[in-house]
Amino acid sequence: MFTIGLSLYKVAVNYMAGGFASTDPRYGGLVYWGIAILTLVVVLVCNMFGKGYIKLAAILIGIIVGYIASLIAGIVSFESIKTASWFTLPSILPYKLEFPISAVVSMAIMYVVNSIQAVGDLSGTTVGGMDREATDEEIAGGIKGNGVTSIIGSLIGALPTATYSQNVGIVAMTKVVSLKVFKLAAVVMLIAGLIPKFGAVITSIPQCVIGGATISVFAQITMTGMKLIVQDELTVRNTTIVGLGVALGMGITQIPVEGLQYFPEWFKMVFASSPVIIATLVVFVLNLIIPNKTLAEEQAEREELEKEKYAGTYAEMEQ
Repeated sequence: MFTIGLSLYKVAVNYMAGGFASTDPRYGGLVYWGIAILTLVVVLVCNMFGKGYIKLAAILIGIIVGYIASLIAGIVSFESIKTASWFTLPSILPYKLEFPISAVVSMAIMYVVNSIQAVGDLSGTTVGGMDREATDEEIAGGIKGNGVTSIIGSLIGALPTATYSQNVGIVAMTKVVSLKVFKLAAVVMLIAGLIPKFGAVITSIPQCVIGGATISVFAQITMTGMKLIVQDELTVRNTTIVGLGVALGMGITQIPVEGLQYFPEWFKMVFASSPVIIATLVVFVLNLIIPNKTLAEEQAEREELEKEKYAGTYAEMEQ
């Protein structure tokens, strides 16, 4: 969860600058940064000083204010809204089902990766929204639900689903974990999926607004991960395991592509695409190998070493 939050900062700040330099010659413009910061300020003010629905809808209010500012600045494009239809239905089996071995193996690996990230997202949701870790039943149910949804999606030409980490930060910020709210959100998303015009309106929101609204959400994800870390004693063992996991996980995704040029493509696809995978594997393996010791046991070891050191020094002096 901690590495998920850290990995999302680059995305949010890139959005604040305008999105992608390759597609927007105005990338990095002051108008983008200004609107992003305005959106962020509105979110923080509503969340920290607002009450009731104002506090709960801080992100939505920030996006609305940012969108209005974007309209005034003239950086909103309505072309996709004009061309989008009002209603559509999914097509059953728009693509012929095929099962080439290479694709099956690749997708199986990607779903394992997706499941590892889902464990972090589900755990972060319960910690951030309910101040407790997710149960085995909740994690298993979430992973199964995600898999079944992806299977259904493949039959109507949809892309595989994922547990979006952005939502973890929203739950941590609002503390809204009501099943009724999630059901209502699911219905709204289902209806929106049948109305392309609605989707076009959402995608017309400039990326600088999204970046300004979500940077605080990503910060919540990181701090939720930090909360999980400090639940255990910060022994040398634990800090070593967490530190190495974060260092290797974040490091391997930030080096130039030439640093991994001699590794096979499957390795880069699995391990270099997300810091979560490397971090999870490192923490898992080290947790099995390194003996578990409490702070008291580590202190006792240090005291024993000190005694042996002084005993050796005293023996040398006698000689």
